[in-house]
Amino acid sequence: MTTKDRSFSRGSRKTYNLVEIVKSPTTMKDRGPENTIFAFPIVAILELALALGSTLFLILFSLLKDAPLEELANPLITTDPAKAPWYFMGLQEMLEHMHPTLAGIILPGVAVAFLISIPFIDYSKENAGVWFSTAYGKKIVGWTALYTVISMTGFVLLDNAFPPRELLRDVLPNLITQSVIPGSVMTFLVVLPVLVLMRTKKEKPTAREVMLVLFTVLFFTGVVLTLTGFLFRGPGFELYLPWAMPNGYNPLDGL
Repeated sequence: MTTKDRSFSRGSRKTYNLVEIVKSPTTMKDRGPENTIFAFPIVAILELALALGSTLFLILFSLLKDAPLEELANPLITTDPAKAPWYFMGLQEMLEHMHPTLAGIILPGVAVAFLISIPFIDYSKENAGVWFSTAYGKKIVGWTALYTVISMTGFVLLDNAFPPRELLRDVLPNLITQSVIPGSVMTFLVVLPVLVLMRTKKEKPTAREVMLVLFTVLFFTGVVLTLTGFLFRGPGFELYLPWAMPNGYNPLDGL
């Protein structure tokens, strides 16, 4: 009797149970987590294509448009209007409405802190990586974007027509007119859509929905302030329509 035969001998105390024999790969072979893709090479190729496309666009743009280089700066003559590069125009526009410390340090610092904190506030994995997360999220972003464009445009126009720092210069301290009032107005405009969301939604809003509202307000506020400073600020940094600038000034010459 061979060794194999002895293992199945009648007197053996061992018990055996034949469950199933299937000629197939293991259940996890060639499978990854659900609804995921490998970062390499799929995502890496997309990122490389985006980088090459951006580089090509910058090269072609630099060939078609000369850099706006001027003569050496004269410390006795100030350019009118003296504008920052377009990517800093949002900050320069904010300086027209509030104290430099509030406009250049506190509010940008709060914005950066908010962006950093998003993953720690909204840590849900449901619909992670999906634009707007849900169909209701698209509505939230759409209405919030419309609200932000209207409210921030109104803030710029009203503050330009009735600036508290000028109207209340001899009535209230500068801290109130240049920091407390504009800071309170900006805070109210940011918090208002969150309060509306809480009142209009039947169930309690999720952390992601609140983040969608706040991020949309932040993004479109930057867009409105940047476009206002770049296209609508002319000589004396006053508000003009882009096609009605005095002294032949053209805001597009700064590109």
